[in-house]
Amino acid sequence: MQVARTPRTNACGRSFSNTISIATRTLAVFLISVGSNDIANSEQTATNSAQEDSFSELLDEIWNFELVESPLLATNVGDPRGQSKLSDDSIEAIQRRHFERNQFLTRLKKFNPKTLSDLSQIDYELTKLRLSSQLDSFDFESHLLPINNREGFHLSFPELAHVMQPESIEDFQNYLNRLLDFPRYTNQQITLMRLGIERGLTQPAIIMRDSASQAESQVVDDPTASIFFTDAEAAAKRTLSTEQWNDLSVAITEAIAQSVIPSYRQFAKFLRNEYLPACRGTISVAALPRGRDFYRNRIEFFTTLKITPEELHETGIRENKRIRNEMNGIREKLGFEDDLKAFLEHLRTDPKFYPQTPDELLKEAAFILKKADGRLPELFGHLPRIPYGLREIPEYVAAQTTSAYYWPPATDGSRGGFYYLNTYNLSSRPLYQLEALSLHEAVPGHHLQLSIQAELKNLHPMSRESNLNAFIEGWALYSERLGKEIGFYEDPYQDFGRLSMEAWRASRLVVDTGIHWFGWTRQQAIDYMSENTALSRHNIVAEVDRYIGWPAQALSYKTGELAIRRIRQQAEETLKDQFDIREFHDRVLEAGSIPLPLLESRINRWVLEKQK
Repeated sequence: MQVARTPRTNACGRSFSNTISIATRTLAVFLISVGSNDIANSEQTATNSAQEDSFSELLDEIWNFELVESPLLATNVGDPRGQSKLSDDSIEAIQRRHFERNQFLTRLKKFNPKTLSDLSQIDYELTKLRLSSQLDSFDFESHLLPINNREGFHLSFPELAHVMQPESIEDFQNYLNRLLDFPRYTNQQITLMRLGIERGLTQPAIIMRDSASQAESQVVDDPTASIFFTDAEAAAKRTLSTEQWNDLSVAITEAIAQSVIPSYRQFAKFLRNEYLPACRGTISVAALPRGRDFYRNRIEFFTTLKITPEELHETGIRENKRIRNEMNGIREKLGFEDDLKAFLEHLRTDPKFYPQTPDELLKEAAFILKKADGRLPELFGHLPRIPYGLREIPEYVAAQTTSAYYWPPATDGSRGGFYYLNTYNLSSRPLYQLEALSLHEAVPGHHLQLSIQAELKNLHPMSRESNLNAFIEGWALYSERLGKEIGFYEDPYQDFGRLSMEAWRASRLVVDTGIHWFGWTRQQAIDYMSENTALSRHNIVAEVDRYIGWPAQALSYKTGELAIRRIRQQAEETLKDQFDIREFHDRVLEAGSIPLPLLESRINRWVLEKQK
């Protein structure tokens, strides 16, 4: 039995024994707590590390799957697998891919992105968006519409030698095998389109009017005159001996004659005799089964925002009103007394605003870009190493496509980027828009952004292939305006050209939603573009037909540009003298093309860090 003792007390009336006891217990609890925290932290770290490893393994599995299923994607990223093949686009293969992607998405969603590292969270969001979009496309049966007036295997396949960049004997043998595989691939596309006819899923007749002639442009009497031969020959002259090429050229000539040309002839015949007669008279995607749902789905995909067609339509009208006021200011500055409509007609019809030869157009563009190259360090702390070049748009597609486009570099750095400029119908290629157009397509627009993305080392390779239009096209349109900060648009006509390019993108918000949501006719769309832009009639018709065949894609440009401008303005207003334009641009581009809400949250976090 323990004897009770009378405790002594301290000045505060607390017993010393209690104080010692409490202190002892507190120390013990503290030591236990520290130990427990260490253990807990260690366990959490191990858990997070295991999560990261497991997540990384899943991304690798998805990416390997995509590279095996899409051999041309593998070519583009420098992966050696499947270089002699084209993809399997049979119905069975498409259904199998859909099943596998569904499984991947289910597994992906089991991860809590908040437990992942900062960059892994980006990988998570991009992968989820990629898989979700692929699944949505299958559910809406987009694979039954494999071509339109501007895109399709028949238009991209002639670029094969440029994509592959063959150097070795093995490379040229792979090129040859892909030519030999083209008949199978063509037949699979025809099968998909026939199924589309059965399901009531066809393109509008008006935009497909030249599709057969596009295919027939590859049907030549002399195989050695084919682009498939001449491009391969040009590549061979850089790396092979004459004897090596002579041996290969016989087989390549035969493959073109026996496989490629007959396939194009067969496809052109199918288009004329079966597909074109089945094409629909309507132009709105809403006319297709589940068309309105599909359009809403495409809006969210192309803008990365939950936004309604009505909001987009009104934004375009509001932006055009602002732009017209600025246009009128320039018209008055130039002393043109008639109204804006008359000034636009003057710009469309006066020969002094148009190049006389393709070389003149190309040389002027090259001069603009060389000037831009020298000013880039004023806007960016980090610049890409991958170079870019300037090329004419090929004749077989020039008449049906728009003023320019950009061909991205290979992500392994084996091929540079290319700014393609349209030299067809020079009377529709105004020089006063060339500064804005070139800054958009090359630097600081598409080439700079996509080359930086290709060179990123801190993201998964699949994320480096992200091609979210709202970011990519939004950045390129934002880049047009950046020209004002590095000495461009000093000529009022060039500044008017910039505004016209901006009005063109604002008009897209109105016209695209007009066609696909509000039931506009093609002529209504053409008239609206004519009233609000300085584009030539040829370009306006080509543009409207593009929107008809590619629902919602055109919404991404102005939506993305407005978001980036707003994000920048908020950062400038918050940081004031602390705002650094070079650092801001580096932060915008450091994670590749990402959804606009994710971009905004990342910049907001950067702003908070700068304020500390």
